[in-house]
Amino acid sequence: MKFRPRPVGNEWQLREDDSTLSSRLRASSSRRCAARCFSSVRVIAIAALASCLILTGCRPALAQAGTNAPAGGALPRPAVLAQAHSAPTAPIAPAPPDQPIGLPRVRDYEPIPELRDIYFDFGTAVIRPGDGKILDANAAWLRANPGQLVLIEGHCDNRGATSTKNEFNMDLGERRAQAAMNHLIAQGVHPSRITILSYGEERPHCTEDSERCWSQNRRSRFLVKPR
Repeated sequence: MKFRPRPVGNEWQLREDDSTLSSRLRASSSRRCAARCFSSVRVIAIAALASCLILTGCRPALAQAGTNAPAGGALPRPAVLAQAHSAPTAPIAPAPPDQPIGLPRVRDYEPIPELRDIYFDFGTAVIRPGDGKILDANAAWLRANPGQLVLIEGHCDNRGATSTKNEFNMDLGERRAQAAMNHLIAQGVHPSRITILSYGEERPHCTEDSERCWSQNRRSRFLVKPR
């Protein structure tokens, strides 16, 4: 700050340049404030860094998120990379398709005079009283010959609605063979020895179109073979 002497009357008086003084005072005050602010910011930054080091222990964020960091400061490999370099697994072979259950080898079975056929009324699989006695005799023979297996065939005549005749007769022949099998089981023949098969109307015993012939075709037939 400078003062210039100016003459006033017969005396010298020092007068301050008011505008210059005010500007320099403001500049000096700004520099002191900036210095104090810089010092405060530096102190705060150092304190924050020290707090971070104390709380986290200087460990990497990856180690905190998952597993412990290995010795030497090396970071663990990401799991994706480990999976990518793992040994390839052998492909799993598809399961073989289910094998179809074939029909029994009917040529291995033979009819014998000791086992008689039974017959049914038109359109039914109900065992008639007289045929029940025949089944009792068949069951007695099978119990006396446990080394024999039995095949029961179900048959029908060739009548029925044209559109559904074959399907209906196949089902009816199966129900007739099933009825005969159930009777044998009730008489003590083990189920594992019995096989049933339906031919429907495909293997008629008689080919005439008459009631006498049709009645002979509505039957269950018995054949046997050794175990």
